[in-house]
Amino acid sequence: MAKIDVFNLKREKVGTIDLSDEVFATEVKEQLFYEVVKAQLASRRAGTSSTKERSAVSGSSKKVNKQKGTGRARHGSIRAPIYVGGGSVHGPMPRDWSYRPPAKVRNGALKSALSLFAKEGRMLVVENFTMSEVKTKNVLSTLTTLKAAKKVMVVDLSDNQNLKLSIRNCKDHQFLPPEGVNVFDLLRHDTLIVSKSAAKALETRCLKAKSEEAAK
Repeated sequence: MAKIDVFNLKREKVGTIDLSDEVFATEVKEQLFYEVVKAQLASRRAGTSSTKERSAVSGSSKKVNKQKGTGRARHGSIRAPIYVGGGSVHGPMPRDWSYRPPAKVRNGALKSALSLFAKEGRMLVVENFTMSEVKTKNVLSTLTTLKAAKKVMVVDLSDNQNLKLSIRNCKDHQFLPPEGVNVFDLLRHDTLIVSKSAAKALETRCLKAKSEEAAK
């Protein structure tokens, strides 16, 4: 088990927490980051680009000229692609770009990302992140006290509404519950601040995913 220091919101050490080495001190496999982030970005693509083929554009389907005798080409419809206003050929059509990597890859990437933050000293565990009121200024002041660098991800239980609402106006900071933590959002932040209860929830989530894989 990895022993990690626990701080209060004044960055004073108040204890330690035991977290699984399998989640917070495992081997960092950066190739998994690529696989999972690529899948996440692909799933965000709208896939709504569309063009009309000749069967979808408006226009008569009557043969343009007689087949013989006019000296003109043997066109069958003004909706042909070579005419202005005609249909497109092999244009983009709506499609779904999303796909899901195997569960083992997704879980391995998340554990690698958490371990990377812990290994590089960019993860800070706090006893709790309680806000007395919804106020963005108070959150920014607390992050400064905690010496959190630049972009910060704060992870706490979803019922912490004051924190969730206080941080949502921050351009560089983000709040996520343990069940919403993902590799893409983790890697685009510089510091990870997680409450004790959320750290245990993350540990349970990753270990549960592994046990489900083993059961298959």
